[in-house]
Amino acid sequence: MLALLAAFGVVALIIPTLTRWLGRQVFFVAALVPLAAFVAALIESPRVVAGATIAQKVDWIPELSLSISVRMDTLSWLLTLIVTGVGALVLIYCARYFEDDEAALGRFAGLLLAFAGAMYGLVLADDVFLLFIFWEATSVLSYLLIGHYTGKKASRGAALQALLVTTLGGLVMLVGLVLLSVETGTSSLSGIIAASPSNTIVTVAVMLVLVGAASKSAIVPFQFWLPTAMAAPTPVSAYLHAAAMVKAGIYLVARFAPGFADTPGWREVVVVLGLTTMLLGGWNALKQYDLKLILAWSTVSQLGFLFVIVGYGTQDAALAGIALLLAHALYKSTLFLAIGIIDHRAGTRDLRKLSGLGRRAPVLAAVCALALASMIGFPPTIGYVAKEAAFTALLTDAESGTALGWIALIGVVLASVLTVAYCARFMWGAFATKPGVKKIGAVRERPLFWGAPVILAVTGVVLGLAAPAVDYFIVGYSALFATDLVSPEGEIYHLALWHGFEPALAFSAFTLVVGGALFFARTRVTHVQQRVAIGYSAADGYGAVMRAIDRTAARITSLTQRGSLPFYLGVILTVFVVTMGASLAFNRTWTGSFRLWDYPVQAVIGLAMVIAAIAATRATKRFQAAVLVGVTGIGMSALFALQGAPDLALTQILVEIVTLIAFVLVLRRLPARLGKVHGSVKRGLRVAVGIAVGTIMAVVAFVATGARTQLPISLEWPALAFDEAHGRNVVNVALVDLRGWDTMGELAVVIAAATGVASLIFISGRGVDNLPKVGRRDAQLAGHATLRNASDPSNNDRGLWLLAGRSLAERNHSILLEVVVRLLFHPIIVLSLYLLLVGHNAPGGGFAGGIVAGMALVARFLAGGRQELGAAAPVDAGKVLGAGLVLAVGTAITPLFFGRDALSSTLFEGEFGIFGHIEFVTSTIFDIGVYLVVIGLVLDVLRSLGAEVDRQYEEDDVGATSTTTNTTTTTNTTNTKQNTDAEEVPS
Repeated sequence: MLALLAAFGVVALIIPTLTRWLGRQVFFVAALVPLAAFVAALIESPRVVAGATIAQKVDWIPELSLSISVRMDTLSWLLTLIVTGVGALVLIYCARYFEDDEAALGRFAGLLLAFAGAMYGLVLADDVFLLFIFWEATSVLSYLLIGHYTGKKASRGAALQALLVTTLGGLVMLVGLVLLSVETGTSSLSGIIAASPSNTIVTVAVMLVLVGAASKSAIVPFQFWLPTAMAAPTPVSAYLHAAAMVKAGIYLVARFAPGFADTPGWREVVVVLGLTTMLLGGWNALKQYDLKLILAWSTVSQLGFLFVIVGYGTQDAALAGIALLLAHALYKSTLFLAIGIIDHRAGTRDLRKLSGLGRRAPVLAAVCALALASMIGFPPTIGYVAKEAAFTALLTDAESGTALGWIALIGVVLASVLTVAYCARFMWGAFATKPGVKKIGAVRERPLFWGAPVILAVTGVVLGLAAPAVDYFIVGYSALFATDLVSPEGEIYHLALWHGFEPALAFSAFTLVVGGALFFARTRVTHVQQRVAIGYSAADGYGAVMRAIDRTAARITSLTQRGSLPFYLGVILTVFVVTMGASLAFNRTWTGSFRLWDYPVQAVIGLAMVIAAIAATRATKRFQAAVLVGVTGIGMSALFALQGAPDLALTQILVEIVTLIAFVLVLRRLPARLGKVHGSVKRGLRVAVGIAVGTIMAVVAFVATGARTQLPISLEWPALAFDEAHGRNVVNVALVDLRGWDTMGELAVVIAAATGVASLIFISGRGVDNLPKVGRRDAQLAGHATLRNASDPSNNDRGLWLLAGRSLAERNHSILLEVVVRLLFHPIIVLSLYLLLVGHNAPGGGFAGGIVAGMALVARFLAGGRQELGAAAPVDAGKVLGAGLVLAVGTAITPLFFGRDALSSTLFEGEFGIFGHIEFVTSTIFDIGVYLVVIGLVLDVLRSLGAEVDRQYEEDDVGATSTTTNTTTTTNTTNTKQNTDAEEVPS
């Protein structure tokens, strides 16, 4: 089962590619997967009938007791046959329904197959969270399938409506499933149902599950999304809205009924909502003129019928319900597929424009007649067998003295009258010859097109004739319920085509006669419907809710999203002060004591940081403010060093320097003075917020330091670092070994941030191709020319210290800076490599080494501009970032191929002659990945905020110069022409 489930996903992914070569024939390939699943389920039939449960389980998250577990019993076996059998036929049908030039044909085929896989997983899932994943997957895939015609507003709106309603119901259902899982102590669906606890929380949880089921199966008050979804292609309606998606809610009710049907309120909710849906759907079906809408509302009505019977909770009702579930899938799919043929051949689904189709397409008419006979409960179809069983089950319970049984029986009989009426309306509207209406022309019927509905319709009749065999295969589900005795002899009810003259037969005859009369009086019925029409519907309510949400969202957005950074920060900080302040105020367990300092120099550093922070708030220039803020970071690094954390101190000071450089690069695009464009307002409020935040943070620090009651886990880290990771530098070992997964996540965030910055700056790409090229050959030739001219007294050229030194403007050219950078660049690179390699046992590591190497690149950029940066690092920053991440991830997963846990490190050591004793730990390779990511980040920042901004400045300068030149030329030309004209004027 798990292999077949994976096959659905894999084939669905490759189907769009295959469509390029196979065209419409790709649907035959797609049909092979559900067909294989159908055959596999048939093979398991003997075991299922014998009462065996077929299960497979793969641990997913063992720590949370979550697993990918599937289970096949009688109910899931039957649903599997329906989902895969009808799915295969619908896919084959699609090969002739669509034309070769159908837009996005491959996408549609892949999505339809993926949906079949999601339904297959849903009916087999034995873990409530796995069930929820497939449940929501069907909602998302149905959204994409209903909205297949993306150019039509109706399709997009219908898809969104179905998605919102079913997803909302699914989320409500998830809450119920979580509550049940907590109450029973297991996430196993079969375990929860076997436990079937009973208390208030369970009752609430079960009601929430019913909400999810009702939303998925279009039960009142969620019925409105299903008719709207008819904007989808007909194969989607035939599969999703007849045999698959709408069955998910019914399946969930059937799955929970054995364990929770006796929960207070269950039967009342099921009966009231089901009957209301059944009557409302039938009433609305009688008003439609579009054949597809008649079927849509009839589907709503039949789903209400299923909701009542499947959820009623007695043994007889369970048997009838599961039989009715099978019958509904067969006749409803048949009719939807038939509508697709009618639409293709007649070009319309409007029953007012259809006439004479029955004579032109007798096979199609016969197919629809068989399907409709099953829906109204006419022998010898499986629909008749199931409806007789349903009448009997409800009557039995009613005769036992249950008022709810009488209500359910009367409601179902009345709704069945409407079923007969709208079925007759459908048959008459589609195939009858109507006076005054132009007859339909010749209709060609291709076997592959109408083969699927024929198979489904005939199956409905065959199963009706073989009712005892159907009973034999599905009775295992009804056996889960308490025994109901039907006859005085104490015989248990079984499905059969003929039970003799009994009340159920009378009910069926009554519905046929009265329903037929209702059809013949259709004109009067139409007048009555017009008189009692209610001007408000559930769809109107949905629209009103969506409009209210839109208005509320717009108001909240206009109130909060003002485009003002001070406002955003003020809101964030105020919420922090209020929430954290309230928590501190109600906390009466403050412990701890004040200690001013460990070393007197800490007070000096702290005072300097306070002065710098206050000075930053008083700064009038941006650069000045950035430097003062950096002072606080430098002070923090000094405090780290004093506390014995050289790694943190080194990293902090390097980050502060790189951050300051990034600030300076950005400041070039901003006015030099603060408040020049947008001055500060409400200074008093800002001061108050700042003081409040500072005070709260100080109190939090005091409370946090005194809140510890146990020894910290960090005391064990030195031993872990040495024994498990073979390193003495606890900080570095933690980053690349003990919590390497966290570091990989942080590397991904760094890459995403770098990509975001680059995408905001670059227009055509961030690669090295955007940088000006400075060839080594050109630099060498320039150097040789300098040497040749060195003896010339008139030569003032001071030489070429950097490759791109001559590219800078004279005002930006500093020979002193060039000399310093030339002398220090390579030593800095060597220092960065040293920090990288010794980081496992001494202060350093990939992060610190990468920042130091980045500092060398910063120096080259500051000394020689963007041309020099291109010469110093002629590589794509994105490739450096990607290589670093691949190296880190590869180091993490490589141990898996050797049977060890991910991120396991291995120590290699030995004596190497004059080099002495050398140790190498494999986690160093991970650190090299970190090193490359940091270098890539710095390089990306320099390329975007530095080199690209420089290039844009140069383009602006060239443009301004060109504009000035053109203006001057135009002015001179105009003046010359005016002078010439003046000379031509007679004196």
